[in-house]
Amino acid sequence: MGDLKAIANTIQERFPEAVQDIIEFRGEVTVVVDRKAIVEVAAFCRDTDGLVFNFLSDLTAVDYWPDEPRFAICYMLYSMLFNHSLRLKVYVPGDDPVAPTVTGVYPAAGWQEREVWDLFGIRFEGHPDLRRILMPFDWTGHPLRKDYPLGYEEVQFTFNADRIQAQKPQPKE
Repeated sequence: MGDLKAIANTIQERFPEAVQDIIEFRGEVTVVVDRKAIVEVAAFCRDTDGLVFNFLSDLTAVDYWPDEPRFAICYMLYSMLFNHSLRLKVYVPGDDPVAPTVTGVYPAAGWQEREVWDLFGIRFEGHPDLRRILMPFDWTGHPLRKDYPLGYEEVQFTFNADRIQAQKPQPKE
């Protein structure tokens, strides 16, 4: 963990105005970055000798509703050369859920950013193909938001409901 703390300090020294916090928890280090600087920080993590975070292993979001800033975007970076992981986190407000795309740094982020857009409604500015990936194209809303209404719809697939009901034990009189 000492190495990751040193890496986080290196990032903070290079981007003192962009790094908002460094969090250590259970052997993991998270560097909280201003959303305007995420592309530069990610490129620095990828291209700097001694860091070489050459793989974006995951990109996801968290909804902290009703708190503000409402959303956090988490970028899990992995260095195949040094076998260590680092999380970059960007907070975005609920009234302006926009962050720059990192597809220019990590091309595989394209699919993951589309998923975050589809399920959370966080728009990635400059993304080459930002459209739904999991939900139908005519779907309204973003289902992983905490304020998304729970439908409680009737189950559509009831082809064997009568048989299942008949197999249930009947109460004794």
